[in-house]
Amino acid sequence: MLLLLLASLVWAFSFSLIKGQLAGVDPTAVAVLRLLCALLVFLPFFRRRQLPGRVLLRLAVIGAVQFGLMYVLYLRAFAHLQAYEIALFTIFTPIYLALLDAALEHRWQLRHLLAALLALGGAGVLLWHSAVSPGAIIGFLLVQGSNLCFAAGQLAYKRERQKLPAVRDAAVFALLYAGAFAATVTASLFTTDWSAFRLTLPQAGVIVYLGIIASGLCFFWWNLGATRVNTGTLAVFNNAKIPLAVAVSLLVFGESANLPRLLLSGGLMLTAVAVTERWFHRPTVRSVKPPE
Repeated sequence: MLLLLLASLVWAFSFSLIKGQLAGVDPTAVAVLRLLCALLVFLPFFRRRQLPGRVLLRLAVIGAVQFGLMYVLYLRAFAHLQAYEIALFTIFTPIYLALLDAALEHRWQLRHLLAALLALGGAGVLLWHSAVSPGAIIGFLLVQGSNLCFAAGQLAYKRERQKLPAVRDAAVFALLYAGAFAATVTASLFTTDWSAFRLTLPQAGVIVYLGIIASGLCFFWWNLGATRVNTGTLAVFNNAKIPLAVAVSLLVFGESANLPRLLLSGGLMLTAVAVTERWFHRPTVRSVKPPE
């Protein structure tokens, strides 16, 4: 669990760092460069270890979805939302984890649906204005797409690793970044004008930091930690970064927010997670008849 907590602490600063330093920079290009940095960090550790080609391909596809497609959607949301809103909207990831895990295990439960409805209500409170901004709705949908990709990737990697007990995570993790890099490069061919792409020195430094630390090391820590905990604990830690990120956005980077609405929205979303995780469930205590 320590690895999950470390990643959450680093990510808490990433939301506002992206919004403050990379505003106006093509988001798909940022995703390409971040994942290239992450790939270069882990490439020296790659060991094929006679893994079948289908396993290598599955790991690359997992990376393409969990990191590649997720970043393409997530980074585009910054053009439509405040950093704290993006951080708050990632609270849906545990809901998606619970629903996807239930679907895979064929264990559908009513509380999962209730949690999803509560979370949607929480998002509606924050998005509601006298006139709802189309940009806010677009941003919200982009974040939800990225949440789904990240949740699906976590579960897929955890299941894939269970089939490879003798393989070290560091030895294969470059495959995930290779798949993610390929996915973002493909997307950039349709969205990015590379001939006109320019970065200032501070922006380049931020991208290198995000690529090596926030992407490279933190995604590795996160997926490694995910293999060591159950799905419920993983879902809870998916939200550990949210209060930290909101606090950083408001207190450190000075973003403005409607605090009553923010608190109500966060409360509804937290209740959704509590329902999913059964925080209100009282375990049944069985009485033990003493020996006669």
